[in-house]
Amino acid sequence: MIADPRTWPVPYPVVVAALFVIVMLRANATYWLGRAAAAGTERSRAGRLMHAPGYARAVASLNRWGPPVVSFSFLTVGFQTLVNLAAGAMRMSLRRYLPAVTIGCIMWAFLYATVGFAGFGAVALLYQRSPVLAGVVGAVAVGALITYIAVSFRRRVHGSGDDPDRAVPEPTDA
Repeated sequence: MIADPRTWPVPYPVVVAALFVIVMLRANATYWLGRAAAAGTERSRAGRLMHAPGYARAVASLNRWGPPVVSFSFLTVGFQTLVNLAAGAMRMSLRRYLPAVTIGCIMWAFLYATVGFAGFGAVALLYQRSPVLAGVVGAVAVGALITYIAVSFRRRVHGSGDDPDRAVPEPTDA
């Protein structure tokens, strides 16, 4: 039986605090990974990531807007990692980075604790009413996630298709 979050014995503030610690550790690890990559690990996976288009957008945003980009990146999925990596690689000062990342982590923790509790409650209720339907919904969600990842990967590897040098066949009236 799945636990009901409304009767879960862990208080909401404890969940928020735990999520804050987790995301703060992850964000700061990414920042320091960016610093290390910029310091000479160009041949590593992180070094290769620093040549990706998403990373270039993160650097451009950081150059234009500064620390608020770090904070608000936590309201996105995926972009936050690139922003923290770029902040480290650009050697954003800790005096500017730490307040920005702290604000972002607080927003993220509250968002995920709230949405997480609501989502967990919905899944628990669905499972109690129809375990088969819950399994089907879960399978569809996993399938959608795998499809999204595959399409994103394909676009990164093969380009977005916006290449003006690539010939596009004209439709024919056959």
